[in-house]
Amino acid sequence: MRQKNYLNNQMLSIIIPALNEEKYLSLLLESIKNQNFKEYEIIVADAGSKDGTVKIAKSYGCKVIKGGSPAKGRNEGAKAAKKDLLLFLDADMVLPSDFLSDALKKFNKKKLDIATFPIMFYGEEAEKLNEFISKFYNTLVKATQKFLPYASGGVLLVKKQTHQLINGFDEEIKLAEDHIYAREAKKTGKFALLETESVLTSDRRFKKDGRFVTCSKYFLANFYISYFGPIKSDVFKYKLDHYNKKK
Repeated sequence: MRQKNYLNNQMLSIIIPALNEEKYLSLLLESIKNQNFKEYEIIVADAGSKDGTVKIAKSYGCKVIKGGSPAKGRNEGAKAAKKDLLLFLDADMVLPSDFLSDALKKFNKKKLDIATFPIMFYGEEAEKLNEFISKFYNTLVKATQKFLPYASGGVLLVKKQTHQLINGFDEEIKLAEDHIYAREAKKTGKFALLETESVLTSDRRFKKDGRFVTCSKYFLANFYISYFGPIKSDVFKYKLDHYNKKK
């Protein structure tokens, strides 16, 4: 009963940075709408979409604000948030059934300040390969959670006071800013990978650049961070909206 009362009093701000995400955003918003937990607000930080992204967001009752880079969008969303807990999601994700209530229960039970979650890449092709990559990545995140936190797939649940304490996401970072954020947050509070049902995330990165190239890039990015610090140059040539553009 205590757990149920806690959830009834829990307030959540869901923050989604977006740019030209009409293909995916409605899938995410529909999966949020179908959750049994309803005490949330949704903030879409739009970086100047030219498609139907803003129209879709408003049709689901989202608050739409001006965004920018993923880090900028998340920070602006946090500034606009009215709730005490922040859930950062990418626009190409889909939440499993009852994810919000399960995540909040486990977050509360473990008395966490920040958490990430397992992910599962989805797409129309290479289902087994997507499953293998997802399981490998989730195993890595779980094994390193106590000494080297990862923001698994960019999905993070964090107390607003923790976000403010570390001054949010570093907007100068070009790639893997969410991992740096998780590591900074862990210095001030308790972090864990919460073992919920996996959050689905599009495999569009794989389709655009290839699985080997994509995995290699992120492996090298983590190597770079370990030896040189946050990636603040364009060495990896990451561009917002890159994965939505046709080859």
